[in-house]
Amino acid sequence: MASSEVDMKFLGQFAANIQGDHPLLAKALFQVFGNLTMLSEKVIRARKLRRLDTTRDTKSVDLYCRIIWYAREGLVLLEQYVLPMVASYGELKVLAYKLRASFYHLYVLFHNQPPVSLKSGTQISTPPGLTSPRARAVKLDKGKGVDRGSPSRGSPSQLYRPSSVQPTHPLEGGPVGGQPGVRQPPVEFAPNFLVPAMDYRPIALTCFQEATILAEKHLWGSHPLRLSVKVEFAAFLYDCLHEREQSRRMAKATIAEVYNAAEGMDDEMFEDAAQLVGILGKMMKRGLGSGGSGSTPGAGSSGTRRTPPRGGDLFAVPSPGMDNPI
Repeated sequence: MASSEVDMKFLGQFAANIQGDHPLLAKALFQVFGNLTMLSEKVIRARKLRRLDTTRDTKSVDLYCRIIWYAREGLVLLEQYVLPMVASYGELKVLAYKLRASFYHLYVLFHNQPPVSLKSGTQISTPPGLTSPRARAVKLDKGKGVDRGSPSRGSPSQLYRPSSVQPTHPLEGGPVGGQPGVRQPPVEFAPNFLVPAMDYRPIALTCFQEATILAEKHLWGSHPLRLSVKVEFAAFLYDCLHEREQSRRMAKATIAEVYNAAEGMDDEMFEDAAQLVGILGKMMKRGLGSGGSGSTPGAGSSGTRRTPPRGGDLFAVPSPGMDNPI
């Protein structure tokens, strides 16, 4: 996802706190907040539709277009209106650079060329012996001929039904797919008119590295924003670069940093850090068999959560799962 619940919480707090001193920056932050609010739900839905046939007009294509559009607009807001004005804000600077990396992460997931494969070798195909429903233009009624009881989708009577709108161009009208003998141009993936299709992995990697450097410089080891940067960076390494061992090492090192941190935190920040540490604990075991998960841990995931120290005490607290559909 472009942003976790922790990022959204801090973003809203920063925007509200600087309204009086810096109204222009606060306005841009509220716009980014609204962008992420609209985007988050679509990213969650799109996880199940990530493998799609871009040559067909499907709901997933429309969803992808919307995700790419929101990501593009979020990048414009960040790069033109937010990043130039956050040099004197430590935490806000870390969050702004992290969100920029998150938007490029979405480009990699949904609009990269070559496409990113989350599970190598997995492809959707029609099993042998079966015919795709889209290839059936005529519905047969158990060998009794064409079913003429009710006009079905794709039946000849519907395909050649005369229209009240007369064609004004030689290539308009006629059967579905154009005039016979006319070769159709190749279909281009719809979001290409929004942003060019290219390999965004190097750009996203650089953005995550910059955000990580800033987080380690300005924030202590158990700060929720620092953990948020590491969680999504580890997911990016695993899913997009297929650096799975490096991803597990980063998750393990981040948990060690949390337990070595001596700084205290309030109850709300502690709960946020506890949720992120629980996710990191599962990412540390990703791909290691029954103990690992096939996808980034998120809402509804089971298992014992590890929590960072608060006031010198180490104890587990039950906390709800945080949506993390990266």
